[in-house]
Amino acid sequence: MKTIKKFIKRVTGKEFSKVERISGNIVDVLKKEIYSGIIEIDDGKISRIIRNNEKYNNYILPGFIDSHIHIESTMLTPSQFARTAVVNGMVAVVADPHEIANVTGFAGIKFMIKDGKKVPFKFYFGAPSCVPATTFETSGAKLGPLEIKKLLKEDSIKYLGEMMDFPGVINKSKHTISKVRLAKHYGKQVDGHAPGLSGEDLDKYIDAGISTDHEAYTKEEAVEKIQKGMKILIREGSAAKDFDALHSIIEEYPDFCMFSSDDRHPNNLVEGHINLLVKRALAHGYDKMKVLQCACVNPVKHYDLDVGLLQVGDSADFIEIDNFENLTILKTVINGLLVCDNGWSLIPRRHTRPINNFKARRKKPKDFEVPYTGKKINVIEAINGQLITKRLVMEPKVQNKKIVSDIENDILKIAVVNRYKNVKPAIGFIKNFKFKRGAIAASVAHDSHNIIAIGTNDRDLARAVNLLIKHKGGLSVIRDDEEKIMPLPVAGLMTNRGAFRVAQEYSAIERFAKSLGSDLSDPFMTMSFMGLLVIPEIKISDKGLFDVTKFDFINLEAEE
Repeated sequence: MKTIKKFIKRVTGKEFSKVERISGNIVDVLKKEIYSGIIEIDDGKISRIIRNNEKYNNYILPGFIDSHIHIESTMLTPSQFARTAVVNGMVAVVADPHEIANVTGFAGIKFMIKDGKKVPFKFYFGAPSCVPATTFETSGAKLGPLEIKKLLKEDSIKYLGEMMDFPGVINKSKHTISKVRLAKHYGKQVDGHAPGLSGEDLDKYIDAGISTDHEAYTKEEAVEKIQKGMKILIREGSAAKDFDALHSIIEEYPDFCMFSSDDRHPNNLVEGHINLLVKRALAHGYDKMKVLQCACVNPVKHYDLDVGLLQVGDSADFIEIDNFENLTILKTVINGLLVCDNGWSLIPRRHTRPINNFKARRKKPKDFEVPYTGKKINVIEAINGQLITKRLVMEPKVQNKKIVSDIENDILKIAVVNRYKNVKPAIGFIKNFKFKRGAIAASVAHDSHNIIAIGTNDRDLARAVNLLIKHKGGLSVIRDDEEKIMPLPVAGLMTNRGAFRVAQEYSAIERFAKSLGSDLSDPFMTMSFMGLLVIPEIKISDKGLFDVTKFDFINLEAEE
């Protein structure tokens, strides 16, 4: 909270000022040189750069770009996200609206584009390739080849979103391959999503036309993909943190690296964004030009973005910092407009009308009951700070011929409630949440965003789920007689409230969730990925337990 309070700056609400002239040490990443000079700007573009011999204490460099992010993960609408991003030196993002597309389909993508255009920030959206993410879950929409074609034809859509269906690509599924071919037809890049893929299967994946991957979590995996022609997005988000494993490739393969957050929660967002990765990389001693190439240049070249790189004729998109040790953002300029000044975001709040898709009805405690069949059960083992899980086989705790949460041995009940249809919840069990009482629930549950909940008893599970159904989305916590909710009225994923307020609300409900007994760094975030069926090893959807290694459902009861 101290970090958030320190970070908070009041929005001035005054008109944007046009920057016509700025001086300092100019960082030309393309030519790999730093020189003192003056930049002149006319009609939002750099008209002239004048070299001089003046001594300056400031540096002017291209603005930072996130090469892969789901805006929805910040729980902010695009226009609200931009207000915070510019304070971190961001000028653009390559955004995959996959999350809202799974909830509201084509309308959700249009919502994101329209809301992003309300503010002076550069959003480059993709066409989500996997809606639904798999056929083993229920989502709120479907985007087939016809819808993908319609999106890719638009200039506002820059690429085909992450292709999570790597089995479909490898096996040349007609439905999957047709989307990739459409992107290639329209001259647009195809993002990848292939954790652990290697060898011949990786060759087939790349040969189909996949150009990037943000799921590499070892250096060996990243190097193999680079050597076979892929660009690696070094991801450091709220959930998956791969920087420590991958940062050395910045020095060795600077032409093949970009920085990505993928999923960044609101409390982390106000602490920083790509600027933090730049600062960490520089602290490792890497050449600053190679680091800035990853943070600023490579995304522009790879995705053909209309973002300036401090060249005459470019759009005037840049930041001013104090030095490369502190990396304090003094100014952020986009298209010649001053959008951040000394920590003050100058982007005013814009009104957003919510869009949603919520049809679930109230649940009863008995809806979460599991009969005992006399067998051991498959249990999901969550891993702190990781998207991957492990599969355990364990003896269940039984009461009145029903399997119940085993608080003593940390085997808690997990449920996924279909929010698009009123059907019976899918039930499983999970380890490492360590709750001693109560329950939590969320409508942020990748990727179909049904309601997901974990609890110590059926009554509290039902209460946590029903609180979300009442508000049509959000995060909820039940602790004894206390109930807390953070509403997310925009598709059950986002809110149009201010970024700093949302960060405070999220931090508060996260602390309340931890008070149930969890030592996870973020219980909500960890829970949200337990329904992500494309990340090994075992997950759960609204249709049941899923073995990602076999890519098929398994029973709760373990095989003998």
